[in-house]
Amino acid sequence: MSRTLSQISDALAAGEVAPEALLEQSLARIRALDGKLHAFLRLTEPQARAAAKAAQERRSKRKPLSPLDGVPIGLKDIFCMEGVETTAGSRILAGYVPPYDATVVRKLKAAGAVIVGKLNMDEFAMGSSTENSAFGPTMNPWDLSRTPGGSSGGSAAAVAARMVPGTLGTDTGGSIRQPAALVGCVGIKPTYGRVSRYGVIAFASSLDQVGPFAQDVRGAALLLREIAGEDVNDQTSSRRPVPDYAAAISKGVRGLRVGVPREYFGEGLDPQVEKAVRAAIEKLRAAGCEVREISLPNSPHAIATYYIVATAEASSNLARYDGVRYGPRAKAGQLLEMYERTRAEGFGAEVKRRIMLGTYALSAGYYDAYYLRAQKVRALIRRDFDNAFANLDAVVSPTSPTTAFKLGEKMDDPLAMYLNDVYTVPVNLAGLPGISVPCGFDNRRLPIGVQLIGKPFDEETLLRLGHAVEPREHQEPL
Repeated sequence: MSRTLSQISDALAAGEVAPEALLEQSLARIRALDGKLHAFLRLTEPQARAAAKAAQERRSKRKPLSPLDGVPIGLKDIFCMEGVETTAGSRILAGYVPPYDATVVRKLKAAGAVIVGKLNMDEFAMGSSTENSAFGPTMNPWDLSRTPGGSSGGSAAAVAARMVPGTLGTDTGGSIRQPAALVGCVGIKPTYGRVSRYGVIAFASSLDQVGPFAQDVRGAALLLREIAGEDVNDQTSSRRPVPDYAAAISKGVRGLRVGVPREYFGEGLDPQVEKAVRAAIEKLRAAGCEVREISLPNSPHAIATYYIVATAEASSNLARYDGVRYGPRAKAGQLLEMYERTRAEGFGAEVKRRIMLGTYALSAGYYDAYYLRAQKVRALIRRDFDNAFANLDAVVSPTSPTTAFKLGEKMDDPLAMYLNDVYTVPVNLAGLPGISVPCGFDNRRLPIGVQLIGKPFDEETLLRLGHAVEPREHQEPL
């Protein structure tokens, strides 16, 4: 599995490799490495073998369903998959087996992708380190004592360790881009509405978005093309046609205007991260981009705004988990006692913390002071980006203020953990597309990512810029 997703797709098209052989390579690497990494929660071998066999028959007849036909793919355990246990990393959903596929899962199957298994994550996608999983943490392939980021840490680690060439994750405040940066792969958060959320277990419905991980930008573009588009089951999905993202990469970046926000290069940014990101910016300048310094004055308020909006929506979405319809039910004599005991036993500490914060922000007497005010600041953050994009094609910044931190280092300090997402949450609040691309290493050989932020539904430009920045040779951690 040393090839990237786009290289594997090309090799399949050329008949240089067979889908069944690819699957066996993937499974062998998972068995060899996952005991150390804990990226996977469960494998779907029977379904994967059947899909690989069907893909091989199509490839032999030169009738592939898509460039992904026969490519092994992993899924964050937040996507419903028919007949496969789906837990969202929580004990409260242990044993839940969906009777249907999420739209993105259905689209991957229709494209011929071979779904290998479900990946570890922070419980209900609430976290930045994958340490909040009820099933134990995932380790960073570059240093097993460190986090791969979160909440899609399993998805990122599986790609970085070459267990699968591509995965899907979700991004509510940075949960694709931040782990992509910390493990050294590509991660895309599309525009809100670009990809259906139907069948995705909800955290914060106005912020959640589905996106791909891959080792290279073109591979991520191939994945995004297959999962994007309108879905009648998701009224927030856009009717805009889906472009050929991979083809857009070849257009180059000469003449594009890129903004560098001064607010993203201040206190708390690791000097080694800043040096690598500024080198990436110079790479764009050398490729013909016009680079300007800009201001996004309301971005410093994004963390506070996010943790009101997101927790309020989480408290509403998670009210359905009461032991009646999903997962385990606590033994109790009275209905209210059953609700209380089921939630107390089923939810982890971080999920309980966010439910309480959100319930408080929505409670009588506090709604206007907290939730309503947060929505007003959210509008100001979006306006900052609108003003910037009147004269720019993209914004560039660090993805994370530091490289991967030690497991356990920030578990006792929620605020320190929340600040890992300081550069990513504004993008979700504004509903914009963002991509993290590897741009170097620190002196401990830990990866660094650069973030590119685009106009609504302009993922094509981000992919062009990401391709210009990404390294031409992809290093392997293990």
